[in-house]
Amino acid sequence: LPSHSMRLGFRVAGTLACVGLGSALQLRPPLRPRADGARMIGSLFELLQGGEAQMVKPEAALPGRQQVMPINDRHRVLGTKMGEVPDGHKVAVFANGCFWGSEKGIWRLPGDGIYSTAVGYCAGFTPNPTYEEACSGRTGHTEGVRVVYDPEKISFVDILRWFWEAHDPTSGMGQGNDRGTQYRSGFYWFDDEQKALIQASKAAYEQALGGRTITTEVAAASDFDKYGGLWFNAEAYHQQYLASAGARPYCSAQPQGVSLPPFEQWAPKGLEHHKPTLPEAFWAAHAPARGCSVVRSPNEPIAAGAW
Repeated sequence: LPSHSMRLGFRVAGTLACVGLGSALQLRPPLRPRADGARMIGSLFELLQGGEAQMVKPEAALPGRQQVMPINDRHRVLGTKMGEVPDGHKVAVFANGCFWGSEKGIWRLPGDGIYSTAVGYCAGFTPNPTYEEACSGRTGHTEGVRVVYDPEKISFVDILRWFWEAHDPTSGMGQGNDRGTQYRSGFYWFDDEQKALIQASKAAYEQALGGRTITTEVAAASDFDKYGGLWFNAEAYHQQYLASAGARPYCSAQPQGVSLPPFEQWAPKGLEHHKPTLPEAFWAAHAPARGCSVVRSPNEPIAAGAW
């Protein structure tokens, strides 16, 4: 477990509340150890009253700081340099619930296409927030994953498919027991091709879900430049947390057991070259499943052909 004080999530009036606990407390899954610091009373009161959490207004967000969050130099599993984007590689940023399991699911994708992953706070208004600040709901951020990938080895469509199938994108401001704006679903584009693929896949998955309304936030990364940027790294102890010594498996993600329709059915015109790299046999063997299948999987990437 991280050396910091712990946070214990428990059910109160149908919502999740957080209480600071001493580091000596021994937790068992599915309780979630988190950094010290409770949610702000206002946000908790709103949830306890049964209402949906509301986004803080930019002018009311916490001020943040200029100091950048220090993190580990190397990825704990892949061994690659954190933050580096090698020539020919691209970046994807998304949010689909607790970032521990979200990050692990992506770093395990096979074929050496995933160069690195990191967890952080994205799509908010406060520069360089801490976990406690993001948890308060007063920064506007959501827990996210930043992926550096090689498009010659893995398609952006494969990353999209994992994103959609690994959570419930219709759940509004939260995922499972984790409630609040900091757990909202989101995907953020860096170029027009990513934008078209995100939007087309969203429409296709909404149909696959029987028309249930997807609440995933979809926006340009550049929309957040005026707030210091889309992305800010989370604390070092959150990076690849599930691969760290003493980590306790936790997840709140709610995979729906519904596959993204075949790419050929929804591919935007002119973007057919983004066809998936991973075969259907991979998805049959390793698609996210109910019951925290991702966090309980081995830390190592799935071997090519292991399906």
